[in-house]
Amino acid sequence: MKFRKSVCVESMYREIPFYERFAAAGKDGFEFAEFWSWQDKDLARVKEAADAAGVGIRAFNGDADYSPINPEHKTPYLDFLKRSMDAAKQVGAPSLTVHSNALDATGAVVNPHEELSYTVKLCSLFNIMDESAKLAEAEGIVLNLEPLNVISDHAGNFLKYTSDAAEIARIIGSPKLKVLCDIYHMQLNEGNLCNTIGQCADQIGHIHAADAPGRHEPGTGEINFARVFAHLEEMGYDGVIGFELFPKTDTRTAAAAIMSY
Repeated sequence: MKFRKSVCVESMYREIPFYERFAAAGKDGFEFAEFWSWQDKDLARVKEAADAAGVGIRAFNGDADYSPINPEHKTPYLDFLKRSMDAAKQVGAPSLTVHSNALDATGAVVNPHEELSYTVKLCSLFNIMDESAKLAEAEGIVLNLEPLNVISDHAGNFLKYTSDAAEIARIIGSPKLKVLCDIYHMQLNEGNLCNTIGQCADQIGHIHAADAPGRHEPGTGEINFARVFAHLEEMGYDGVIGFELFPKTDTRTAAAAIMSY
């Protein structure tokens, strides 16, 4: 199976101005593009550039300054999420990525909320994701809940394991709340990639891929991507694989490595 491919134009094509990256991605064979924050973008210009390149906008982050593990953040979190859904509609994105903790512009956890117990954090995350799913159903936008690694990139992040995210999504039971299975984060936090994917396959809404260690293109680290991709096919995944990675040398080399798979 040839999976449809998306590329994060925040981490790749950094050699050229942001709004020119969509055309470059299209020329390299990517069908979709993703980015992180929408607040610092001219969304009309994003859509114009993507449309001209024949590239769809797949997703961007739907959260910002608020953490759903903190019950005091519930109202502002949901208010901002609604604004993110409006932004997604503006550029034609079918999904948003959400997290357990607020992240800054570098991806670092803003506040691990160590003053809160594990139980409070888990219950708050469940409650706010449940409310978020209802909002997503009303707005027609899919939310992909993403666990993050705490080994090298996101120290203090609450949601670490793909299986935990899948259980939350499974219990809530909304067709608009799924899991973003990030192969890079999963390898660092969990390992056991194929078995974990198999256990969570019914809840996977999107895939992110980067090799580990290093977060570079496939073939630069220890992950057997040919086997992982084959296993995704065996599990019935027919969605998009998003390459959210930092090229080891340059984007041209990284894009060629991606297309070889």
